[in-house]
Amino acid sequence: MRGMVTDPLATASPQESLGVLLGLVRSEIVRAMEAELAALGVDLRFTQFLILKRLARLGPMTASELARGVELDGGAMTRQLDQLEGKGYLRRCPHEQDRRALRIELTDQGTSLWQQLTDCNERVLEAAQRSLSEAERKRLHDYLTRVLHALRDKD
Repeated sequence: MRGMVTDPLATASPQESLGVLLGLVRSEIVRAMEAELAALGVDLRFTQFLILKRLARLGPMTASELARGVELDGGAMTRQLDQLEGKGYLRRCPHEQDRRALRIELTDQGTSLWQQLTDCNERVLEAAQRSLSEAERKRLHDYLTRVLHALRDKD
């Protein structure tokens, strides 16, 4: 397989390269975060980490709210919740206003785990930006925020 191009950016057109680059950055963040979790001896996938992060930061919510927040379909969310509940990190509780619905909340064990993982998250994001000055970090954040808003703005 000599001569085979392995850099996805090398074959991407300028219009494709932003999407390719964003995808590669996300993949590397996921890989680095899962490596940090493994180094701590924590058996979590990146999606499960995102679920715990969302619950820790925003508090209890329904499974459908959580699924939207981490971009999973209902079936995939149910499987993730089953695994996290089995590990003792969250629980499903009756919803106060809607008897048919359940609220998902962190257990004490889940909250304790999240406190450990916050440092992991910060280390990965810091490493990702280590070659940028503070001003460049702010600009990057601004640019990505503007791109996101442009993509979400349907008008």
